[in-house]
Amino acid sequence: MKKIITYGTFDLLHYGHINLLRRAKKLGDYLIVGLSTDKFNLEEKHKQSYFTYEKREQLLEAIRYVDLVIPEKSWDQKIKDIQEFKINTFVMGDDWKGKFDFLGDEGVEVVYLPRTKEISTSKIKKDLQS
Repeated sequence: MKKIITYGTFDLLHYGHINLLRRAKKLGDYLIVGLSTDKFNLEEKHKQSYFTYEKREQLLEAIRYVDLVIPEKSWDQKIKDIQEFKINTFVMGDDWKGKFDFLGDEGVEVVYLPRTKEISTSKIKKDLQS
């Protein structure tokens, strides 16, 4: 079984997120999503999520492409997750291109998928404020 992992906040879930998850799932058999916890988002990413971790987890678990949701609590847990879950492919959006290439040393394929250009959570929040 080929296992894929991706990470993110997935706040204000939208079709760009779904596109990423669908394309990631096509790369293998089992998709794990590392979902940023509220504490990690606030303390490390310096952003406040609209929905709580629990609500975002419920949304992701309802998506047919997602097989398992795990909490992302730190930047450096990725190597541990790759080893623990026996990951074959690490996937992120291309806005992270090059930032996780070092994970290839762990024996995984690192793939950066193109983002859905016209949509983002930041854009939704900005549009709602104007």
